Amino acid sequence: MVGSITVKDVSAQEFIKAYAAHLKRSGKLNVPEWTEYAKTGSFKELGPYDQDWFYVRAAAVARHIYVRGRSVGVGALAKRMGDAKRRGTRPNHHADASTNSLRKIIQGLEKLGILEKHTDGGRKITAAGHRDLDRISVQVAKAQASA
Repeated sequence: MVGSITVKDVSAQEFIKAYAAHLKRSGKLNVPEWTEYAKTGSFKELGPYDQDWFYVRAAAVARHIYVRGRSVGVGALAKRMGDAKRRGTRPNHHADASTNSLRKIIQGLEKLGILEKHTDGGRKITAAGHRDLDRISVQVAKAQASA
């Protein structure tokens, strides 16, 4: 029964934390030098405090594409990762996340063999990526069961 556990069966927060740690440990994901100065969107005033935010965002992107089950483009990810832009006394409006960081994450995951280009546009998860994410989710499920 343990082999049938997928990403959908475990907590999203725990999975993203574990997969981000896996990506950082492997050292294969290329993190651009500008990430320490970047914001995650135009609606933010400051950049992230977490030094490993690039790995966390990459794990969230991989999980989102896995759960969605079909191709996802940069624009859809930017809309999903976006948030409310505070406009002072005026009402808040939605603002998309930074597409540059998402594009670099997608390209990095594609080089790792986790994502591939879809014929209809966007990216989809590969069989190897599916296996990799399921393996991490089994580890998360075991950790949750022992805790």
